[in-house]
Amino acid sequence: MEAIQTVEQFNEVIQSDKPVIIKFYADWCPDCKRMDMFIGDIMEQYNQYDWYQVNSDEVEGLAQKYEVMGIPSLLIFENGEKTAHRHSAYTKTPDDVIEFLQQELD
Repeated sequence: MEAIQTVEQFNEVIQSDKPVIIKFYADWCPDCKRMDMFIGDIMEQYNQYDWYQVNSDEVEGLAQKYEVMGIPSLLIFENGEKTAHRHSAYTKTPDDVIEFLQQELD
């Protein structure tokens, strides 16, 4: 999963004409570490999409702008628009994440 380091890079990535999946996380977040243990398998299953991650503490302003109230959160963007958002409470298990991706991408 490629890390996004700047707002400019983020804005460039979300302009893609195919869906991109972006994980918002923070280093101190225990649920983020739990997600890291299972997200690799899901990324393989959905490898036709580009995956990115944003550390909400390091790239300021994006979490607020896109209403990321809890982490980890998964957002899907296409053509510069947020098309889907899965809040932290619903990203705790592989099944939660797969269900979200199936609803939004399949």
